[in-house]
Amino acid sequence: MTTLEPVSVALKFGFIAVLYLFLLWVARSARRDLRGGDAPLATGQRADGAAPPPDATGLYSASALGSADVAHRAPRLVVERAPGHDRGMIYDLDGDLVLGRGDRAEIRLEDPFASSRHARIYEQGNIVVIEDLSSTNGTYLNEELLQTPRPLHPGDRVRIGDSEFAFEVD
Repeated sequence: MTTLEPVSVALKFGFIAVLYLFLLWVARSARRDLRGGDAPLATGQRADGAAPPPDATGLYSASALGSADVAHRAPRLVVERAPGHDRGMIYDLDGDLVLGRGDRAEIRLEDPFASSRHARIYEQGNIVVIEDLSSTNGTYLNEELLQTPRPLHPGDRVRIGDSEFAFEVD
C-alpha cells in the first residue's frame, strides 16, 4: 500500500494546481471584462491612441450629435477585429439585423463568447439602435455594457466577446 501513497499525493497536488490555474484564468477574464480591456484607458482615449470622434456615444448628449437621418445615410459596421472575419470587412445595416453565433443571425460571429442571438441593430425613426438580446456575456458600446437599447453614432465601437466593430455612415 505504500507504493500508491506517493501517486495519490501527486494526483492531489496536480488537481489543486489545475484548479488554481483555472481560478486565475477566470479572475483575469472577469477583470478584463470589467475594465474593458487589458489596460485601463484614460477618459476619452481610444485603444489605438487616437482621439475619439466628437460625436461618439457616451461623450456628448444625443441631441448635440446631429444624428438625424443617420438611418438614411447608409449606416454600416466595419470589422475592427473578429474571429473568422477580415479587418475592414463592411456590413451594411439595412433593416433589422441580428449579430450572433447561430444560423438565424444575419451577421454570423465565430466567437466563442457570442450567444446564438447576441445583439440586434435596427432603425427606429431616423436613428440606428443597438440592443443586447439577453446574451450571456453582454454587448459593449464604447466599452460600456449595454443595459438598454442605445442609439449608434458615427465612430461608436461595438464589442461582442473578442469581436469589435466600428459604426460608420456615408
